[in-house]
Amino acid sequence: MKSDRSYPRFTVSAKGTRWVESGHPWIYEGEIVAAADCPNGALVDAVSEKGKYLGTGFLSKNSKIRIRLLSRNANDRFDAAFWRRRLQYAWDYRKCVMGADVSACRLIFGEADGFPGLTVDRFNDILVAQTLSLGIEQRKDEIFPQLLELLRADGQTIRGIYERNDVAIRTLEGLEQGKGWYCGEGDARTEICENGIFYAVDVENGQKTGFFLDQKYNRLAVAKLAAGRRVLDCFTHTGSFALNAAKGGAEHVTAVDVSESAIAMARANAVRNGLDGRMDFITADVFELLPALQAQGGKPYDFIILDPPAFTKSRKTADRAERGYKEINLRALQLLPRGGYFATASCSHFMPSERFVTMLRSAALDAGVELKQIEARQQAPDHPILWNVPETDYLKFYLFQVV
Repeated sequence: MKSDRSYPRFTVSAKGTRWVESGHPWIYEGEIVAAADCPNGALVDAVSEKGKYLGTGFLSKNSKIRIRLLSRNANDRFDAAFWRRRLQYAWDYRKCVMGADVSACRLIFGEADGFPGLTVDRFNDILVAQTLSLGIEQRKDEIFPQLLELLRADGQTIRGIYERNDVAIRTLEGLEQGKGWYCGEGDARTEICENGIFYAVDVENGQKTGFFLDQKYNRLAVAKLAAGRRVLDCFTHTGSFALNAAKGGAEHVTAVDVSESAIAMARANAVRNGLDGRMDFITADVFELLPALQAQGGKPYDFIILDPPAFTKSRKTADRAERGYKEINLRALQLLPRGGYFATASCSHFMPSERFVTMLRSAALDAGVELKQIEARQQAPDHPILWNVPETDYLKFYLFQVV
């Protein structure tokens, strides 16, 4: 490491050093053995107990993740040119892997793009930003204008950046919650086209940043199997899987969600796409609806889709979440006829693939059926997975035939 480093030094334990050297960018509070006195959110150097340079990152005094590494290159200077390079790299990657789909995609995916704690989604002409780290919050006035400039210089029409910082996790960084235009004004609604289907997106009031982009190509996989089938789409939200199934030629699609506002938007999306004639919509709790359908007898559907919200956001509640996943998967499998099709997903990092698969095996065994796997999928590539950062690998999606 260069001897003239100007950043405050934080010494990391041997265990923490091994963790960082394995490639993970987070250094936890308990692994700091010596700390410099410096402002919260400052850029600091992390070094081993032997003085080896490990990287430079943002200090967060209020979080258990005490340092979020930004770079492992001792020659990096964290100036405007540094941020510009990172933004350019992220944009070039999306253009390559998403092609024409860059009009509705995730532009920045936190650590996977070298922006710890930052998410930026693009919905047509609106960018939606969510900032979950103090270091990025303090530097967004440098990052956001450059992102706008970069996109507009490449011919993209962007009318503003809307912030969705109304999430409780910001309190762990000592940040206030709120939402509103960072730059831009007027209606915070827009329309996107995904897989040939148009959706109204309300970035102010929709879940997360306004729309779930990560299942984009999994929805296409469902559409390919839907022709002529009677489909039940559970946890439909604004109807994305249901609409793809209908567009794919399903005989009929029933879309279910507990949220009345989500169902209203799903119905409006169906009308917008001319698909409402083969769809109906139910406002119901899936945990209550599936056993009620089972009690009625018969096999009313031959394709069931389960895309629930994350049942767990911590390891502490993973056991309870697994019971919830098993209940809905078991009920769905019991409703399907032999030869029927089944799509199931989990978007929780704390329900790892191995555990989710074990749960599915158990549900199939209890339902007295076998699962013939068609595909095992993950999130779309605009949500890139870093193999050294397990937290970026969160979405599990399976397609089966029930035999």
